[in-house]
Amino acid sequence: MDSSKSASVWDYKPWWCQPWSILLTGISAIAGSWLLFHRYWLTGLVALPITTWMVFFVVIWPRLIINANLIESESNLESTQL
Repeated sequence: MDSSKSASVWDYKPWWCQPWSILLTGISAIAGSWLLFHRYWLTGLVALPITTWMVFFVVIWPRLIINANLIESESNLESTQL
């Protein structure tokens, strides 16, 4: 059971879906928008959904997976004790 706690949710994702690649892609897209158009409002429109996407997949999604695994582990433990 200790090995499941040390395992990361990122161990199950391919290289292109790792935190570094998500952040690099998002920052590059936002910077590319600025370099291409030089418009704050357009860069803001690009940055809003991309930042939301990055926050979801780098911060929220791993927490959801960890919490789901904890709940599943607890329910499996309770069922074996009955």
